Amino acid sequence: MSEEQKKGSYGADSIQALEGMEHVRMRPSMYIGDVGVRGLHHLVYEVIDNSIDEALAGHCDTVNVWINEDNSVTVRDNGRGIPVDIHKKEGVSALEVVMTKIGAGGKFDKDSYKVSGGLHGVGVSCVNALSAHLKATVFSRDGFIYEQEYERGKTMYPVRKLGATTDRGTEVTFKPDDQIFKQSLEYSYDTLASRLRELSFLNKGITITIEDRRHQDDKGENLGETFHSTEGLKEFVRFLDGNREMLISDVISMEGEKNDIPVEVAMVYNTSYNENLHSYVNNISTHEGGTHLSGFRRGLTHTLKKYADASGMLDKLKFDISGDDFREGLTAIISVKVQEPQFEGQTKTKLGNREVTAAVSQAVSEMLENYLEENPNDAKTIVQKVILAATARHAARKAREMVQRKTVMSGGGLPGKLSDCSEQDPEKCEVFLVEGDSAGGTAKQGRDRMFQAILPLRGKILNVEKAMQHKVFENEEIRNIFTALGVTIGTEEDSKELNLSKLRYHKVVIMCDADVDGSHISTLILTFFFRYMKALVEAGYVYIATPPLYLVKKGAKKEYAWNDDQRDVIMDRFGDGSKIQRYKGLGEMNAEQLWDTTMNPDFRTLRQVTIDNGTEADRIFSMLMGDEVPPRREFIENNAKYANIDA
Repeated sequence: MSEEQKKGSYGADSIQALEGMEHVRMRPSMYIGDVGVRGLHHLVYEVIDNSIDEALAGHCDTVNVWINEDNSVTVRDNGRGIPVDIHKKEGVSALEVVMTKIGAGGKFDKDSYKVSGGLHGVGVSCVNALSAHLKATVFSRDGFIYEQEYERGKTMYPVRKLGATTDRGTEVTFKPDDQIFKQSLEYSYDTLASRLRELSFLNKGITITIEDRRHQDDKGENLGETFHSTEGLKEFVRFLDGNREMLISDVISMEGEKNDIPVEVAMVYNTSYNENLHSYVNNISTHEGGTHLSGFRRGLTHTLKKYADASGMLDKLKFDISGDDFREGLTAIISVKVQEPQFEGQTKTKLGNREVTAAVSQAVSEMLENYLEENPNDAKTIVQKVILAATARHAARKAREMVQRKTVMSGGGLPGKLSDCSEQDPEKCEVFLVEGDSAGGTAKQGRDRMFQAILPLRGKILNVEKAMQHKVFENEEIRNIFTALGVTIGTEEDSKELNLSKLRYHKVVIMCDADVDGSHISTLILTFFFRYMKALVEAGYVYIATPPLYLVKKGAKKEYAWNDDQRDVIMDRFGDGSKIQRYKGLGEMNAEQLWDTTMNPDFRTLRQVTIDNGTEADRIFSMLMGDEVPPRREFIENNAKYANIDA
């Protein structure tokens, strides 16, 4: 057969049968979501999940995490240690089987683990496959230390026995493979610390530590924290609501088992107008909700409605109470442990087990009935809050209908200030939300009219963190954003849902001045997106433009700099006589400069806005944009080194 015939043939030999570790390396995103920064951190979570599973089984109470100087990560626990004896079927050590076989592990043995976060059993072997180097050390129950090392998932030598020990547990050190993670190999201390803090709240009684050996504090000690919770979700809610004013005397909480499903719930009402529900299944954050969240809402609404009707406080109300009204100003965390969780999608973000709905609903109903009966003053305060929410919702309905009427899809036309693009395919279109008419005018001149639209925003938009819903929908700038994007808000009964099916742009770019005011406006817009258009952020459609801070010139030569370090490097290269222009606003650039530096897809830098941790994002937004000043001041002081302060 000729070479040409071979190329054109399609037979059995053309089918690639990728097995195990090879398939993980070929299709890593199937296992860890992506190969960017999020996937990089997911490797750590997979290893930690193994230790947490040991704790859930009652065999571990301490987990230590180190970020090493070379950006490798070490995770150690004091559990039973991965078994090292010979696996009957595979003929090699069980440690080697666990580390190199996809689908191997104790997670599928219900006698070993009743519940587990690592549903698919790919955890540590997946990490091994995607690491340039991994070393597993077992402090075994037989009193000896065993270890084995791997390169890109392949064993370097058989499991070897080292010295004697009185310690127990497993230690895994791995360095991600730069052939897989080409975007970045650098771990974020804050991202890992947030997840470990979350795990300590979700699994009370466990001590979790993190130490960053790359960075030292003012005392010359490695950056680090220890997390330990004695009250679990109750402490978690207090932590999340630390920047909000509580409406009732204490956090309402319960922990128990319904229909063989362990259920833990904690909730509190505050004076805000936002609903903040966070749900977990076997320690996995289910940001899309699912049956456990449906059960919580059903139990909450039924029980509070029953109490409010019996109290007579609703007698003079001329309209019905909806489910949304019972959840305004509510912060709640729902955590369930399920033996055979059924998730919708590989990313495990929505629980599908139907039996969980009734279990959570019953648990919440019993918890609330007892609390309302024992705390009549708090019960009255909650019902009054619900009545105010219902009254405001009716006011918001008119404002919302005004937004709907003005959206392009309902025939109302586009905002007058919007300079639209000619392209009709949303995937190819982008809109810039620009601070001020002056910068908006420059952006209109500099843009590519084919695919770039410009929407100037006047001044600082409303701080939605402190505004009632009808005030949000009445705000002209916010109405313009809704109308320009073409998105619609859900029905009156489900006002928080956003319909993205008619979204007109798949890149929504916030473009503000590179100064303090510009940063504040960006934060206000992001707060609005997080509270009212969260689906837009989760879909990856929101970006922040990064205009340069400096223009360095010498004669005919000129270069832009986005930070002080870049400026200094350029000045050194240009030598004596170079001049610096500091851009305090977008309006100081001409149209050509703005295009070259900030809008041209070939040269610009856009920062995509993502939500890695929903609870942490909720806490940060409430702190930065809420009423409490001391936490905000402390945050600014701690992060001042990252801020640009104008002279």
